[in-house]
Amino acid sequence: EKHISIQRHLADLEKLANLKEDEKKPCPLCPEEKFKACYSHKLHRHLQNLHWKVSVEFEGYRMCICHLPCHPVKPNLVGDQTFSKMGAHYHCIICSATITRRTDMIGHINRHVNKGETESRFITVPAPKSSHEVLKELATDVQVLPNYSTPQKTDSYFNPKMKLNRQLIFCALAVLAEERKPIECLDAFGATGIMGLQWAKHLRSSVKVTINDCNENSVTMIQENCHLNKMKVKLNTKEDDNDEALGDGEENTDTIEVTKMDANVIMHLRSFDFIHLDPYGTSVNYLDSAFRNVRNLGIVSLTSTDTSSLYAKAQHVALRHYGCNIVRTEYYKELAARIVIAAVTRAAARCNKGIEVLLAVALEHFVLVVVRVLRGPSPADNSAKKIRYLIHCQWCEERIFQREGNMVEENPYQQLPCDCHGSMPGKTAVVLGPLWSGALFNTGFLRRMLFEAVQYGLDEAQPLLKTLVCEAECTTSKHFTTHSPCDENKQEECGVYIKTPNNSAESYLVPGKRKSDEVIRNAAKRQKAENSAEHPAFYYNIHRHSIKGMNMPKLNKFLCYLSEAGYRVSRTHFDPMGVRTNAPLAQFKTILMKYSTPTYTGGQAEGPLHRAEDVQAGEQVEAAADGKVEDAEFPEDDKSGVAAAVFTKGYPTHCAAD
Repeated sequence: EKHISIQRHLADLEKLANLKEDEKKPCPLCPEEKFKACYSHKLHRHLQNLHWKVSVEFEGYRMCICHLPCHPVKPNLVGDQTFSKMGAHYHCIICSATITRRTDMIGHINRHVNKGETESRFITVPAPKSSHEVLKELATDVQVLPNYSTPQKTDSYFNPKMKLNRQLIFCALAVLAEERKPIECLDAFGATGIMGLQWAKHLRSSVKVTINDCNENSVTMIQENCHLNKMKVKLNTKEDDNDEALGDGEENTDTIEVTKMDANVIMHLRSFDFIHLDPYGTSVNYLDSAFRNVRNLGIVSLTSTDTSSLYAKAQHVALRHYGCNIVRTEYYKELAARIVIAAVTRAAARCNKGIEVLLAVALEHFVLVVVRVLRGPSPADNSAKKIRYLIHCQWCEERIFQREGNMVEENPYQQLPCDCHGSMPGKTAVVLGPLWSGALFNTGFLRRMLFEAVQYGLDEAQPLLKTLVCEAECTTSKHFTTHSPCDENKQEECGVYIKTPNNSAESYLVPGKRKSDEVIRNAAKRQKAENSAEHPAFYYNIHRHSIKGMNMPKLNKFLCYLSEAGYRVSRTHFDPMGVRTNAPLAQFKTILMKYSTPTYTGGQAEGPLHRAEDVQAGEQVEAAADGKVEDAEFPEDDKSGVAAAVFTKGYPTHCAAD
């Protein structure tokens, strides 16, 4: 039976006391020495204020505080007498445990709910038949716990906001699966197993999927989700190896290996062609293990969700995890991507491996980096040389990577294109880094990812991939073409597709065959070609450098103006109002000012006519604001005319007072 302190309504609690107006009754939840018997009106206030108001609610029931001798406290020895004090406590409706504090009781109930334990021992408490919720993404069903969006440490995690991240990783794996088959891929942090299930369900025999998680509850949920999607499960743990196959005569032969190990352990023990790391927070603790046994020309992708440190909100954490000094800048998202790539490069170099960056994306919730592994000390040295420091001007936000070499320069400010150090007092620049100074994108790989996204119907990833292709080529969207990455009548460098004369979509599905040494040579050629046509580093925000009192041109028109001036230009996914260009900041501002229009032009043409004195006063205000006259004089008896002229000219009214 349930405890008497668990009731639905206050009236039910009063019934236990059997209140009568002419008789004194004791409290049913307090001992006699704590609360003496009293009349009904006083007992009603006691039950309401001391028990009911501090209760914990769960599924229509209230767990009221209890003072009965159910939860003894350690006795206190005072002199020769021992006092055994009975403490106030709550009775859990699910497991009948006694909890002292109300906050602890709420947390205790939440832990039951997070584990799916909502069925009470008492028949009187209604409970749902199943505490799991089934979600569907990319034709893959997964069971999740009720707290899938706000997990505790022991629960599986499923974040619907990371759908775009999962689609990008799927496209990268699909491109690698076309290069060589079959490939062994690892989802090191499976949680619900959604990502590995999508790989196995759509790529089928091209991949051998291994889903790993160190939490026993997560491993159980991954197995259930595999059965839910009619997949065979091969369970592999440290202690034993046993296979669990599907029954019911299923013909699907897809098998997913589920392991229960630490991510570092499984990556040390086995080799993979594709590894994805998505831990909670930073992934630097797993980089050394990931590059230890990854195969040559394999791919390592990692998702970092520690945006507070990467986006310069917690700079001391970035220094602790990544060894980088950073400040908040207008290009902080690209700065975060280069910080992660620098950490990846150092980890790969420690294993005598170099990297080729295929993709770097930094959005609101995560930073995704996808790199190809190039074995050998020479690629490792070439990659390590691309880790450099960045000089950032704090006045105008101009930036440039430090020159190569280890010689100390007498005046490092000379490397900056701006002259803020000569015109401004004090130290005007800071040194950020070390950062990755190479390219962030591989154009050919991105085009193949876009082709796979179209083939599998990944609608959310397609617009982003188109933007990334334009950003990698540093061109505007109107020059974007949907042609295949292959040249006509030629096999692609990596030997993936063969283009036939009909130039149809189906003609790219024929896999090419290349020997491993040819693939390595072609990868080196591809990397060399990319270095020659590298996109400009960093971008400028057009609003950050706008001129006060001027209307900026439309962003697409401004891109055309920069392109007509002879500069490479494109939009960037890092910032919707960002412009990636190789133009210096001074030239960027010059072109922006040239094609900006005053804010008052339209208002003056459309508005009513003003007096000549007002217009003249407004011209003096404008000249004073632009610094053309040192002391502008206005009529003392005509302040309204000055204010009207100031308003007409588009300046704030406080300029007249100044």
